[in-house]
Amino acid sequence: MLLAVDIGNTNIVFGCVTDNDKIVVSERISTNHNATAAEYASLIKNILEMNDFKCSDIDDAVMSSVVPSVTNTVKTAIRKLFGVEAMTAGPGVKTGLNILIDNPKQLGSDQAVDAVAAINTYPAPLIIIDMGTATTISVIDKNKNYLGGLIMTGMGVAADALINRTAQLPKIDFELPPNIIGRNTIDCMKSGALYSNACAIDGIIERIEDELGERCTAVATGGLSSTVIPLCRKKIHIDNDLLIRGLTIIYHKNKKK
Repeated sequence: MLLAVDIGNTNIVFGCVTDNDKIVVSERISTNHNATAAEYASLIKNILEMNDFKCSDIDDAVMSSVVPSVTNTVKTAIRKLFGVEAMTAGPGVKTGLNILIDNPKQLGSDQAVDAVAAINTYPAPLIIIDMGTATTISVIDKNKNYLGGLIMTGMGVAADALINRTAQLPKIDFELPPNIIGRNTIDCMKSGALYSNACAIDGIIERIEDELGERCTAVATGGLSSTVIPLCRKKIHIDNDLLIRGLTIIYHKNKKK
């Protein structure tokens, strides 16, 4: 079984994939910049046991990361637990993705992995929305070339900035209020955070389609996508296994025979 790991600024996603590419585990934990390799090893072991698997079930590992300070710590944890060297998505690793941005090395590994999964799952052209610490939007043309995209402030970051810069606004959970028109401070903040992001995503999809001159398949992933995307008016597929599937595809493209 393959262990697939994506390290983000806020969360780390762990997935287990069987030999026939079925995802049997998908768990998310908070990224801890101060955790040791032993602490991460303990977390990974607990995730496996919680899902009725053992360390001996893992044959190999693949990972992507946008947090360099955590990358080696998690790689060491994987080595300690499973005795394997995790393949890492990045420069020199084959993805099958034709990247047409000015400097392909600047493309985040998570965006590349999302794109690899998307072009192998959905019809192009594609718009891929990944809602994490930042909300990234990637655009794939009809020939499956990666054209570029947008980077927006993530909903959690924006809410934290608002709370930190005001004297009387409290911290909120991202839960849907009963109405778009809030009748108290908490509901006003929830409505503002959720609907502003939904409207932004709808508007950006519309403008990207106008620029391309054709309709696109829109796909969303990331921790906040299941909360925001149902509020959008555009048709957008929610696919929270996108990263794990992309890492699995990259692993197969690079695995030594």
